[in-house]
Amino acid sequence: MITEKNIPQSTVEILSRGMDCLINAMGVVDAEYFIATVQRERFDYTKWQREYFDKIDLHTFVENAVSYAKDVGK
Repeated sequence: MITEKNIPQSTVEILSRGMDCLINAMGVVDAEYFIATVQRERFDYTKWQREYFDKIDLHTFVENAVSYAKDVGK
């Protein structure tokens, strides 16, 4: 069965949701600074993600994931 969650989002929809998340979490100005920094530094998200998550032990990661899921009501 195809549901709304199964339908791939367009690039515009994903960018819009991402901007909403950044603005809600950081505010407009810091969100813009973040985007400018990512573009200027040729940010490699995959490399950053690997370095970031390699520093977190599994127990802490799971606790953070559970806490996040509770916060967003899932």
